[in-house]
Amino acid sequence: MRVKRVPGTFFMVGKEAKSFPDMVRRIVREGNAIGNHSWDHPKLWTLTNEQVRQEIVSTENEIKQITGRRTNLFRPPYGRVTPSDVVLIHNLGYRIIDWSVDTLDWKGTSAPTILQFVNKEVSPGGIILEHCFAGRPGELNGTLQALPKIIDHLRAQGYEFVTVPTLLGR
Repeated sequence: MRVKRVPGTFFMVGKEAKSFPDMVRRIVREGNAIGNHSWDHPKLWTLTNEQVRQEIVSTENEIKQITGRRTNLFRPPYGRVTPSDVVLIHNLGYRIIDWSVDTLDWKGTSAPTILQFVNKEVSPGGIILEHCFAGRPGELNGTLQALPKIIDHLRAQGYEFVTVPTLLGR
């Protein structure tokens, strides 16, 4: 799970966690952090408050069943929530985590283009969004090729890689 000994924060889709519990346990065992990313990655803004709550709680229950731990980090699918979702999510005890650099890797973006996005947008305290699950085979090849290069390049500039909880000071 760790590339070049860099820890990551994995925002888990509940149904994928359920399908791959050994991978979830490995993520935690290797010192990475886990966050909640809804049960099946819906467009939350089209759901009722109760449906949003169910997406989050179902995923939380699955993560806790697999890891024995609860997370308080939530990344909304597509990075989009309504004002009432924000209140609901906070009332459930979560911090909403967004990103500052979107690599657009889920579109099948090439490694050189991903590197350009990162170099243009990265800043201290930034969060780089990359994915580890795709809809089509080969869709994330750019991510796999770019990640070691991103790490080397940013380390050469003095950046340190930490999990989101570490970044937040916990």
